[in-house]
Amino acid sequence: MSQSHSHTAISADGTSIAYDREGTGPVVILIGGAMQFRAFDPVTQQLASALADHGYTVINYDRRGRGESHDTSSFTLDDDIADLRAITTELERTGDLGDGVVLFGNSSGGSIALAAAAAGLPVAAMVLFEVPLDDELGTDGAAFVEGLRERVAGDDPDAVVEYYMKDMPPEWLASAKASPSWPIMVRIGPSLQADAESLAWSQSAPRAELWGHVLAPTLALTAEQTLDIMTSAAKSIESTLPNAEHRTIPGANHAWDPHIMATTIADFLHERAGL
Repeated sequence: MSQSHSHTAISADGTSIAYDREGTGPVVILIGGAMQFRAFDPVTQQLASALADHGYTVINYDRRGRGESHDTSSFTLDDDIADLRAITTELERTGDLGDGVVLFGNSSGGSIALAAAAAGLPVAAMVLFEVPLDDELGTDGAAFVEGLRERVAGDDPDAVVEYYMKDMPPEWLASAKASPSWPIMVRIGPSLQADAESLAWSQSAPRAELWGHVLAPTLALTAEQTLDIMTSAAKSIESTLPNAEHRTIPGANHAWDPHIMATTIADFLHERAGL
């Protein structure tokens, strides 16, 4: 079994981004969704180890303002893309970048992955799990970002996470507020601005214009038991990204088994990207 090692990359604005590196082979970067970071997300840690065992170098990092990555006053989508660039710069410096990285984006991490690829990050392939994209060219995403930023600027930190989760199944919010994890979720609340902005970006122009130039083979995944929005979003990605396909994977409630996911990713990369 491979061993993970901790590293840091310095982003364009000086923010320190902490990440674990595990395994050898083509590089896969795991981009967490709304509430994810390493110490708070054992499932993604297990995915990293399982992918490393499949023959990949796996980067599992804390997005800015989360875990061991430094806090900051700026949480834009451009910041998150710059953080990914900083990691790829480190990989290039050590001679590990190769022909580009594979991005695995979970939930809103998937829309960040799409934006990073569209912005020119060296991406060889993508696997995107349940990216919650709303209707193409809709305006709800932009309104949501504005509402979230108003709450970040306010004096009620709980309201930030409550607002972010307002359109999710109500039992998800109730469960979160009743759990010992709620204070942690509230602490990282400001970092949710980048998640919301990435989803709004996906509505800012026709999707074929936003990411039609991205030729990397892409797998849009949904769980077998999922919300309608996830299936619609995956089909939208499939129809607007040149080399994308949609598949289902065992799972429910926006969750997945790390070993099944690792095998699914590895099989796709072997079949479609030669990695």
